[in-house]
Amino acid sequence: MTAHSASRTLFFFEKPSAMRQLQRFFKSPSTICVSAEGHLLAAEEPGNVRGEWKSWRFDTLPIMLERIPVTYGTGRSGQSHKPKVEAIKQALQGVERVIIATDPGREGSMIAWEVLEHLGYRGRVDRLKLGALDEVSIRRAFAVMAKEPDSGERDYAAYLEALCRQYEDYHLGLNGTRAISLRLRPPAFREPWRFGGVQTPTLAILADLEKRIRDFVPQDYFKIALGVTTETGADMTLWHAPKDKILDKQVAEAIRQAAASWLGPLGVEQKDVRRSPPRLFSKDTLARRCAKRFGWDPQHTAKLAQDLYDQGYLTYPRTESEHLPESQTGDARAVIDSIIGVLSELASLVPAASNLVFRKGNKGHYVKDPGEHHAIVPLRKAPQSGSISGDHLRLWELVAKSFLAAHLPDGIDARTTVAVQVATPLGPKRFSISGSVIKSPGWRAVYGAEADEEAEAVPGKAKPDEEPTIGRLPPVRDNEPGRATDARIETAKTEPPRRITRGELPVVMGRLIDQVEDPALRTALENPVNPNEPKGLGTAATRDTILPKLQKSQYVDLLKGKDPPIQVTDIGLAFIAAVRRVFPSYGDPVGRAMFEADLAEIGRAATRGEAIRRAASYQERTRARVQELIEAIATSQAVAVDPGMVTARTAPAGKSPTKAMVAFATSLAARKGLKLPRGLKSHGAVCRAFLDQHAPARSSEAGEQQSRNGPRPPSEAMVRYARALTEEHGLECPPDVMTDFSACRAFLDAHASKAAANAENGRKVATRKNRSAAAPSDSPGKRRAGTPATKRSIASKGRSTRGHARAHPTGPTQPSR
Repeated sequence: MTAHSASRTLFFFEKPSAMRQLQRFFKSPSTICVSAEGHLLAAEEPGNVRGEWKSWRFDTLPIMLERIPVTYGTGRSGQSHKPKVEAIKQALQGVERVIIATDPGREGSMIAWEVLEHLGYRGRVDRLKLGALDEVSIRRAFAVMAKEPDSGERDYAAYLEALCRQYEDYHLGLNGTRAISLRLRPPAFREPWRFGGVQTPTLAILADLEKRIRDFVPQDYFKIALGVTTETGADMTLWHAPKDKILDKQVAEAIRQAAASWLGPLGVEQKDVRRSPPRLFSKDTLARRCAKRFGWDPQHTAKLAQDLYDQGYLTYPRTESEHLPESQTGDARAVIDSIIGVLSELASLVPAASNLVFRKGNKGHYVKDPGEHHAIVPLRKAPQSGSISGDHLRLWELVAKSFLAAHLPDGIDARTTVAVQVATPLGPKRFSISGSVIKSPGWRAVYGAEADEEAEAVPGKAKPDEEPTIGRLPPVRDNEPGRATDARIETAKTEPPRRITRGELPVVMGRLIDQVEDPALRTALENPVNPNEPKGLGTAATRDTILPKLQKSQYVDLLKGKDPPIQVTDIGLAFIAAVRRVFPSYGDPVGRAMFEADLAEIGRAATRGEAIRRAASYQERTRARVQELIEAIATSQAVAVDPGMVTARTAPAGKSPTKAMVAFATSLAARKGLKLPRGLKSHGAVCRAFLDQHAPARSSEAGEQQSRNGPRPPSEAMVRYARALTEEHGLECPPDVMTDFSACRAFLDAHASKAAANAENGRKVATRKNRSAAAPSDSPGKRRAGTPATKRSIASKGRSTRGHARAHPTGPTQPSR
């Protein structure tokens, strides 16, 4: 090894685009740059680790590994990442220092460290945290790294935190999905009941809300309107509409009667109301705003933001913070100048540099320590004409306007409130009306009519009653005499809680504290390390991946709308009820948030040794929890559900029932006098649901036993049906039809159509005779018996994707959070 090669430094990037951005400003003959494309290594399928883990059998659970074995991942085109890993291995030859320059955050750390660990690299490692990819930010990142000689040690702790998340995901998803599917899942439901450490408590939040909505019974409540005329002839209507709604009409009537004879002075209060600009964007709040305004899926918003970060237009987007560090106040003027260079129509709103507003503290925009990553803001580099367009430009403008608004003065409204006190048998009651005019628009001038969108309601809560207001109040003096002209009761109805929408779900997961009423639990969810970021579910980088997993598992549906509300299905409710019955802690969102807070402590370890100890302890806890889960499920019974839950929507596109299924369903309908449901002959799920409801099902335990004893035998019902076909049609039945599932199914499929036709004819004859029996001239006939039939065996196949369990009960699985 030469002295020159021994001094080489390798930069490890996450994407080629980020590597190119840095290479524009930094080049050295002693450095070499490599880039990954996301994770180059993937968790190995359990069936590839041990053959007995390939089939889904309860007696092989729990599947426990001290360390998850990895294999080469694949790119979007399906090509193996092996050549990339081999190229990095070659590049590491003679390298004494590696600078990890992947995206800042746990996931970025893991992308680099898992490759370095896999290749056995033992040299020096430093961490370059590129919060943005413009020249100023890159130079600052190098300066910070130079002051932190232990940046690599602390980044190793972040890697171990991400690794422990993967470790838990793998073991919970693998064992929980298999165990729950084999023991708790109802026979009527063929898809796996997917289980995950984050997605299951997230479903619990939605399920609790769903139950409140379904159980909600509207109640009438009453508001009292008081018509008033003043001494100067001004007329107006005041309202008594307290926050504690009046539910008793007799109470409302007593107040109305007292108000009808009111006479006295009117109190007039005039004051200026200041409205501060909204907070800056975190990843979750940006997703919510884009969903509300543009109807975008959170994953679409995340991709756009990542693209703009890679191109150097926005800061790092996967952040949970809504604040900037106080040290960056000096950047504001340059960034705003860049913004108005693009959005020139806003230039007139920008004051001189000395008049920019810097709101500091937790209620402002600048704090001393905003956390690992600060809010998403634009950079000095602004998009030029044609450089970006479409949704990318819309997103950049949204973030840019937010940053500009944050540095403009408060909006000021002149608000006038007219109120009277009415003496009633129930005590004095206040009647009032307010009116506002804009005295100074302040930051709202950036948005115009859109400014009202900035106030966001708390997801999952009933829409609050608005304070009685009027556009313009007539001129009234304080203490001006007035009298009642009429008083009336108006009836309204209480409203159920609002459903959480697709765009709101990541915010709900991150701010779980807003969904909790219990003061003790709210206190437990507070985060002393960073009060602005309370404990929640998952990470900012993963929250918007949970909803697609819940949809794939049939646990939730999306309703109609620009930002569609989420509705939990009966299947989802049955699943979460089963989890809570067997292992309540996995259906407890607050408990999960506390567990994740412990996980975050791994990433805060000051030394590598401390991080390793914390990680080992966490993995031990994970194994213990999985063991407890399997033991609890082992003694539990399957959930009883209405077979009607399984509808045509659960069938894969184009998946039709087999001929044997249709034949059996037709014969059952004829024999029992049933009507075949619509779609039975074209949708496999509809046909299966019908058979599950009207014919006995084979237990999963029997299936497990059969899979252990060699070739899979047909069910008793299949055998009975095969015998019935041979007797009715004089067929020769091969011996393996009675012992081998595949042979029996092939036989049934080959000969069932004739049986189906006979059964259908029998049903039609019976129908015609029933109709004839209604006519006096017709004579009764004999009903034709249905063809003996039986139900086919339970067998469904599904494709495996990373992050989800396979649908086939004998296939390997990947975990699901």
